Amino acid sequence: MEERKLTEKESLEVITSMIARTKQRYIGNGNIMFMWGYLVTIVAILVWVMIAVTAKGYWNFLWFAIPVIGFPLTAVMAKKQQRQSGIKTFSDKVTSQLWTIAGLSEIAITVACICIQCYTHSGACWKAMLAYTLVAMPLTEIAQGLFIKEKSLTCGGIVGLVVGIITVCCISAGIPLFAYWYMPLYILAFVAMMIVPGHILNRKAHQEK
Repeated sequence: MEERKLTEKESLEVITSMIARTKQRYIGNGNIMFMWGYLVTIVAILVWVMIAVTAKGYWNFLWFAIPVIGFPLTAVMAKKQQRQSGIKTFSDKVTSQLWTIAGLSEIAITVACICIQCYTHSGACWKAMLAYTLVAMPLTEIAQGLFIKEKSLTCGGIVGLVVGIITVCCISAGIPLFAYWYMPLYILAFVAMMIVPGHILNRKAHQEK
């Protein structure tokens, strides 16, 4: 039996349907975004307070709590979501791969910074990680927001990217990233990227029930 070829209109309808299904999966599933947003925010505040109180730089090791806690929790929560939502569409796989690439690149730059610090005995390389995180993550979120047509993700990503651009410019110009003004900006970026969109997605899900 000869397979019937889809017309241009039918192809567009299939693509639109897949994107709509992907968006529907994300609506009501803002828990992973909540987890990352609150995890980064809590760790950032804790590092900020402890360094301010003790004046000891070793509290920066607390940043490693983010990937140690975040990646395993993401795997568990993503598997639970998949069981609840069923078969993945092509657009589901695209958005998943975007975040997988972003996550793996974060691991790569972390390893690179550790190696460089061990070789040079200087922690200056960690500024590059700050800049990279606040460029790569916002761009990934903007791409996801545009793909599934969710404004909260796009706008949150733009806020994060603005903070990332400020970070890159300050590092390039040799401007010190003092905690008293930079940490609030860093926290703002993750609140805008993760916590606010998570609330909006869950609110939309509640309204659709």
